Amino acid sequence: MATIEPLYALAGLMVGLLVGMTGVGGGSLMTPLLVLMFGFHPSVAVGTDLLYAAATKSVGSAVHGWRGSVNWRIVALLGAGSLPAALVSLAILSRLGGPSPETATLLKAILGVTLVLTAAALVLRQPIAARLARRGGPGLSDRSVATLTVLLGLVIGAAVTFSSVGAGAIGATVLILLYPRLPIDRIVGTDIAHAVPLTLISGIGHWYLGAVDFGLLLSLLMGSVPGIIAGSLLAGRTHERILRPLLATVLVVVGLMLLF
Repeated sequence: MATIEPLYALAGLMVGLLVGMTGVGGGSLMTPLLVLMFGFHPSVAVGTDLLYAAATKSVGSAVHGWRGSVNWRIVALLGAGSLPAALVSLAILSRLGGPSPETATLLKAILGVTLVLTAAALVLRQPIAARLARRGGPGLSDRSVATLTVLLGLVIGAAVTFSSVGAGAIGATVLILLYPRLPIDRIVGTDIAHAVPLTLISGIGHWYLGAVDFGLLLSLLMGSVPGIIAGSLLAGRTHERILRPLLATVLVVVGLMLLF
């Protein structure tokens, strides 16, 4: 029977608060925390976090779907790239075998690079959006935008399956580049809706490979659900211009720790 560990629940609570206040994907915070602070093997941290993300983002996706803030065409284009990429990535992980020093080294490197890219996306998202708004968009044909969306899904699918990071800040930032006329709430809703099947399939794949800790998963959910609710209520009262660069700095430092 899975038991709730108070320390892991507290970690879930703190991450939930930050996710609610900043909108940053939980994997960017939770996975490195599990690896560096609690000493979990990267594959177990990634696999557990993927199912954790699937559970929490299902709720967010339902809310955005009810509000009509999901562009299902873009979700389908992203899924056309991300879901096959996730299956190929799982096949690669299966060939590498279960948790081992070799897989730990590989996953730490991928996670470190993805965290640094996430930090850059956090800092650059608003300036990029403002510049594109002044220019009136990227100036690409509809077909080119659709092709690039599928390619974005492919990259995100691989990144998420290997590291559990990438579907949040990075995906949303590139969607802003490709669809500058789409309101930000629809960008966020679309990004979350796409993340649900991706994290679920990737998480189930990691479970099949024996890289999910269900006791840890339950503990994280017990803390993160109230944390996300509280963080969302506090979002309008926090200084985002200070919080986002600070969070980006933390992600860069953690990413470099994983790399070196």
